[in-house]
Amino acid sequence: MSDADLADVMALERELQTATARADPGRLRELLAPDFEEIGASGRLWDAASTLEMLASEDDDTPDIERELTGRVIADDMVILRWQSVRGERSAHRTSLWQRRPEGWRLVHHQGTPIT
Repeated sequence: MSDADLADVMALERELQTATARADPGRLRELLAPDFEEIGASGRLWDAASTLEMLASEDDDTPDIERELTGRVIADDMVILRWQSVRGERSAHRTSLWQRRPEGWRLVHHQGTPIT
């Protein structure tokens, strides 16, 4: 895996935080793996379908702001990213696991942990 691969995955993670991507179910289906799971900062477990539904109803056009995005390769086809999000008064540590699949990089797991 090259530095370019890591940069590509980091760019995809940043894209997911844009209002444009979050409002585009087609693009989200391209970025989220069909077996995607998230453990949200609220503690709720989300799958791809519930994530798409939630984002479709999102009325806030100010998605999480990413800070200090870092990443590392953990296998030939896996990248883990870590960052902090800020939304209003709430902030969280975030971890995203991306896997290279035949159709390209897909987000397979995400977790948010509130920062108190």
